[in-house]
Amino acid sequence: MARTPSNMLPLGTQAPFFNLFDTVSGKDLSLEQLKGDLATVIMFICNHCPFVIHVNPEIVAIANSYTKKGISFIAISSNDVINYPQDSPENMTIHAKNEGYTFPYLYDETQDIAKAYDAACTPDFYVFDAGLKLTYRGQLDDSRPGNNIPVTGKDLRHALDCLIENKENTSPQKPSIGCNIKWKNN
Repeated sequence: MARTPSNMLPLGTQAPFFNLFDTVSGKDLSLEQLKGDLATVIMFICNHCPFVIHVNPEIVAIANSYTKKGISFIAISSNDVINYPQDSPENMTIHAKNEGYTFPYLYDETQDIAKAYDAACTPDFYVFDAGLKLTYRGQLDDSRPGNNIPVTGKDLRHALDCLIENKENTSPQKPSIGCNIKWKNN
């Protein structure tokens, strides 16, 4: 397994706009349509990455818990589906259903959105406030496949709790670690 860290987009960055195909609803959806009243979590994930598979149940649990608090969750897959057909939109639809995703799972066919967010790995997490300014980026928690640390989502949960409580997040923000995004050979 390749271990690629997040690039750590600067805090305060305005969320880049997108309009992408949602493999769950079958519709094109924009950031403007999907953003939350309090915050928006954007996750770069994919179907086959062992790092994502490791945390999928916690991603779903966090989304189910925090959506009712005014926070929206958006998953995006940007992988090259020619060389990684398991990440195709058709397979994304199946994967989202099997994993119980209650959030959109968008397909970034051109990979322009991954580049705009400076995404590097799967999973890669970004939290934006109500004004779509970046307040957190990095890991879900310290758990990785094989390191025997339980998956708790503590880093992402803390970032969201800070927004809910209108407190500054002073905790260190650690890069996520995962598989590199599968870039197309142009």
